[in-house]
Amino acid sequence: MRHGKKVNHLGRQTAHRKAMLANMACSLIEHKRINTTVAKAKALKQFVEPMITKSKQDTTHNRRLVMSKLRQKDAVAELFRDVAAKVADRPGGYTRIIKLGNRLGDNADMAMIELVDYNEIYNAGKATKKTTRRSRRGGSKPAPAPVETKASNEEE
Repeated sequence: MRHGKKVNHLGRQTAHRKAMLANMACSLIEHKRINTTVAKAKALKQFVEPMITKSKQDTTHNRRLVMSKLRQKDAVAELFRDVAAKVADRPGGYTRIIKLGNRLGDNADMAMIELVDYNEIYNAGKATKKTTRRSRRGGSKPAPAPVETKASNEEE
């Protein structure tokens, strides 16, 4: 049973797992999508999404927190400069995992993990619309269209 098992150890010691996730996160930030196994992709998603959230506020404290996890100055700079600007209005869900099938050598489940805002294929057909969280109690109704009067028609 897996009672209380919150972290997938991925068959590695703690230091190896942290280093691997840091390297994978840097590759994801640099290349915007990477191919890996499904288990590693799910672990990477939990690792990288809080850092993307921190990058939305460019403070020295947040940069130091992210740098302590990623350990690569170029990746941190790109995260705070490019990625944060692209995901600024998104409330979460910065990554997407797409399952690819099984690897030929060992039959492992493979997946592609990508940054959502950098996929032009999915975003091409959709208009850029800012989504908002709505209340169930109802909201303001749209304003009625202005009605033309005879006075405005007579002036022309």
